[in-house]
Amino acid sequence: MLRLHRSLEPYDATEATRAEGLALAIGNFDGVHRGHGAILSATRDAALAHRLVPAAMSFEPLPREHFSRVRSGGAAPPARLMTLSEKLAQFSRAGIELAFVPRFDTAFASQSADQFISRLADLRVRWLMVGEDFHFGSRRSGDVAMLKAAGARHDFSVTTVADIVADGHRISSTAVREALREGRLSDARVMLGRPYAITGRVTHGRKLGRTLGFPTANISLGCAARRRNPALNGVFAVKCQLVTRGLEGVAGGNGTVLNGVANLGTNPVVSSENRHHLEVFLFDFSGDLYGRRLEVAFIEKIRDEQKFAGLEALVKQMHDDTARAKTILRIADDGPEN
Repeated sequence: MLRLHRSLEPYDATEATRAEGLALAIGNFDGVHRGHGAILSATRDAALAHRLVPAAMSFEPLPREHFSRVRSGGAAPPARLMTLSEKLAQFSRAGIELAFVPRFDTAFASQSADQFISRLADLRVRWLMVGEDFHFGSRRSGDVAMLKAAGARHDFSVTTVADIVADGHRISSTAVREALREGRLSDARVMLGRPYAITGRVTHGRKLGRTLGFPTANISLGCAARRRNPALNGVFAVKCQLVTRGLEGVAGGNGTVLNGVANLGTNPVVSSENRHHLEVFLFDFSGDLYGRRLEVAFIEKIRDEQKFAGLEALVKQMHDDTARAKTILRIADDGPEN
């Protein structure tokens, strides 16, 4: 079971099933796409081969989010693909046993490259995997060559991972964001190795949908970064699954898949708030979902969000969206008719 450490203080080796040290992968891992999956798989395999504990290190907030806040006039950070809880779930599924997620603040960003290396040594890292362009320490002063030289002194090896390519293009979190923003969900699915999904708790909303004949589940978007700037926007055909929350937020589905149609946006017809909401209308479902966690997998985009003249026009469009979503999901389940 995955264990989470929110700092880089030396952990108690007796927690681990193997005390020889760590096989550690370091990265932002936003989205945990196929390239990240290759890194995590290699880390797990190295741990098995060398009797080490498979571990991953990420950061919260993500470095770009931190720097966008502290730098005057800094560019807005990229859209957040996943919350920490969702990331940990993917780590667990990849066979990672320890996750280090230190707070990336001014103090952390100010540490020297040598200080960061010393912290890795204190964690008893024996095998390390990073990207070929990995930099660390204040002002990105450390690089892979420095890590390899330090590894010779501190008894750890350093492995870099080559880019993963799909259809001639490098798989990256940036490419996933672009595909989602442009509504190319099939391209995002290829890069992620699964449909893009958001997991959140069902909360109480305005309850307007039920008065219009479309009772919706209102899904919390989790972290503030995603509420401000989600990776996609519009109306979608979706597949949903109730999940349980285990240790450190690792989610596991209960096997029941519910089809539906979802709106992710600011709901301009009924709200003047510039705040994003995820609302899902589940087909052929009745029951109480409040407080439950729901994973919403985005299968295909139907249209952009738009502002209607009134509720009557909105309801007509909701009927059209529902019919379109049912057709999309039937084809996804059964394949196109001959």
